[in-house]
Amino acid sequence: MAWALLWLALAAVSAEFVRHVYLKYAALDSPAYAMFMTRRGWLWCHLGGGAVGLLLGALQFATQRLRRWPRLHRWVGRVYFAGMVVAMVGAVGLIATSPAPPSIRVAFAATALAWLVTGSVGLVAIWRGQVLRHQRWMVRAYLATLAPVVFRVSLPSTIGLGMTLSPGLIALLLWASWVVPLSVYGVGRAIADVRDRRKQVPMLPRGAGLGAG
Repeated sequence: MAWALLWLALAAVSAEFVRHVYLKYAALDSPAYAMFMTRRGWLWCHLGGGAVGLLLGALQFATQRLRRWPRLHRWVGRVYFAGMVVAMVGAVGLIATSPAPPSIRVAFAATALAWLVTGSVGLVAIWRGQVLRHQRWMVRAYLATLAPVVFRVSLPSTIGLGMTLSPGLIALLLWASWVVPLSVYGVGRAIADVRDRRKQVPMLPRGAGLGAG
């Protein structure tokens, strides 16, 4: 129940993020949209696919009923992957045509690569029937999907701390937007696995292993 509430909260945050981004670029005369006027095809490709990935990814984890209905779970998963592939194509186009400094472009590319690797491992795992491995890597893939949300949240927080948004700092925040969540999940997963293994070790009877004389 707690995990379902967590994923529902993430779904709500993702929905608000999608709404905010849409409003930011919806007006054709907005300064934000003007930056992408000549690259608007790549922009909407990236935003549209990413929105599908953010919302459906959260839905997969939050709604336990989807797991009770395997066929629906699979189809929602396929649409999620399709959306993220479209977002990846848009990201590649934006990176290739971006006037941003190399450090920022590399950081954006690394974020896209993080999703590609985690998502691919999760997809291959389910093809091989490795359900637990699939579930864990799809959590990682969704954490990578959330990187833009984490990045956008970190920007005002950084400004609030009195820091100047230099290209180097922006690149650092981009890296941190997925490296930190994946690292935290990895450490938490490792600790949970150790605890599970300890619970599975049978209790030895009293006196077992002690010498008779």
